[in-house]
Amino acid sequence: MSQISPETKEQILAATDIVALIESYIPVKRAGAGFQALCPFHNEKSPSFNINPVRQFFHCFGCKKSGDAITFVREYENLTYSDAVKKLAARAGITVKEEAVDPKEDRARRHRGRLLDLHRETSEFLHKMLLTRPGEHARDYLKSRGFGKEMAVRWQLGWMPENQEVFMNWARTTSFKRGEWIDAGIFVEKDRGGIYVRFRDRLMFPIRNEHGDVIAFSGRQLQHDPNSGKYINSPETPVFKKSNVLFALERARKAILKEGAVLLCEGQIDAISCHEQGIEHAIAPLGTAFTPNHAKLLRRYAKTALLCFDADKAGFTAAERAYRELALENIAVRVVRMPAGEDPDSFMQKHGADAFREQLAGAVDFFDFKIDQAAAAGLLTDPQQRLAFARECTSLLSLIPDAVTREGMIQHVGTRLNAGTIELRDAVFRTARAAKNKPQPIDRNAPPEPEKIEGMAIDPTVSYLCSLALHSGVAQEWLAEQFETLHEAAEYLEGVSLLEEILSARPDPASHVSVNAFLGDLTEPQRLALTADPTFHDDPPEDPVSAAESALGEICAKALHRRDAAIKARLSQQGLEFGEMNRLLNESKLVAELLKGVGQRFVFSDRFAPNRKPPPKQFPRKTP
Repeated sequence: MSQISPETKEQILAATDIVALIESYIPVKRAGAGFQALCPFHNEKSPSFNINPVRQFFHCFGCKKSGDAITFVREYENLTYSDAVKKLAARAGITVKEEAVDPKEDRARRHRGRLLDLHRETSEFLHKMLLTRPGEHARDYLKSRGFGKEMAVRWQLGWMPENQEVFMNWARTTSFKRGEWIDAGIFVEKDRGGIYVRFRDRLMFPIRNEHGDVIAFSGRQLQHDPNSGKYINSPETPVFKKSNVLFALERARKAILKEGAVLLCEGQIDAISCHEQGIEHAIAPLGTAFTPNHAKLLRRYAKTALLCFDADKAGFTAAERAYRELALENIAVRVVRMPAGEDPDSFMQKHGADAFREQLAGAVDFFDFKIDQAAAAGLLTDPQQRLAFARECTSLLSLIPDAVTREGMIQHVGTRLNAGTIELRDAVFRTARAAKNKPQPIDRNAPPEPEKIEGMAIDPTVSYLCSLALHSGVAQEWLAEQFETLHEAAEYLEGVSLLEEILSARPDPASHVSVNAFLGDLTEPQRLALTADPTFHDDPPEDPVSAAESALGEICAKALHRRDAAIKARLSQQGLEFGEMNRLLNESKLVAELLKGVGQRFVFSDRFAPNRKPPPKQFPRKTP
């Protein structure tokens, strides 16, 4: 891994307010001395995501995610740890210096950075080409859609020339290698050798990730060619995964949070038209079906999705597919009724932005839209067709995960279809149960599921001492003097090694920066083990040293009992040599004497030792 100095990480954490940071991603509300929010990492109706402004730490009591500002950015934006540190550093105006790098990770990171640079420079070149005389017909197309130069500049639209040598000649002047152009999907290798440019005479839309980096392109045909699609998108690359990207999301995020809703259009032009008219919560998929990853992405920002697809059979099918993914993420779905043959762009050109806003305000619930469409098609007059349609609704209702919402929709749909609510509810439950038990089809193109990481095994009392050591200076100092006791208990109790690591590092409990920087350097199983303990999130007791003494007494007792059990198990084995048996019997006698003192208050120094030892030494501090 890239090595970023502890001093740099502490500087970044000190310059970052975690409440303000998280508030820039999701809505946050004050709750007593802290703050709460709906967890962005799992579905929930009531907030269990807590932010502690004193410790500069977040924790979700639902899914158990927790950490500092760096951890939040890493988890929320799916970044590596070093990339999350750099993102926060840029936000705080701090320069990051890396001390050492793993060669394999460094190569991948550099390659990704090169591809991002390649896309950025390509976007700039194609934009310049749009403004040249040969690109006039591309500009004419934009004018025919009601767009001027200002829009093209704001969205950095470009034009790829028909003559591919124009682009290739420019590409040769850059620092990028042939393999990088191929990896970016802009050049394509021929079967018999050689390369060609993927896009020819197309209006080029830069596709950006959530951070605003250009990661791909979508090229719109300017002259009809039956042998090529109207739109061509970049292929999947190390920086572009189509199922994870939504066009214009980087611009729409704040507006979506403000509106509490996202407007999902069918194409890039529609999304751009909405933004140009001040309707800034509009986005669009990239010429592909709406995916589960798209829905998970939108769950971070929106509670409601407004679907604005074409008023034809293909549009209705796309709306239902989107509903199936959005409903699973507890996102309410409403449908904007568009006149036949109209899309947001054409509608606003004819009737204006205010009229389109009225269309948005009149959006209807997905099931009302579906039932109205069925009624208009005459599917509710014939008993057989009506029954088949009811079965469709049953399947769709079963996707709603929230029980209260699902019950309300069952009653609403039952009323509209004049169907028995009890029968409909039973059918929905049967469908949901059958779907739950049905094996899911394997999507071989889907990215592998991340391996679920479990917290390391740790004794609850040891975990409590870890919390005291991190949050109380006097308790930390006292525990650091119990070297022999804890070192010998480590043989019998889980997690003592983690407590020893804390006492060696000695993060300053008075500094949330020091504590969070230490936690950030732990492995994920270690961090999960600590933060899963509810006491970790509590303030230390009034007398932390007495609490530490009591807890260490419990640890001594547990360790002695386990030591006693281990000795007895060894003695029960057949074929022990006389000397080994005699040693075990003497040790058993000593442990029995020590167990008599369990429960009494005593000074912990060498309670497990068979012979008296010198006074205990402190845990050696780790050198930076």
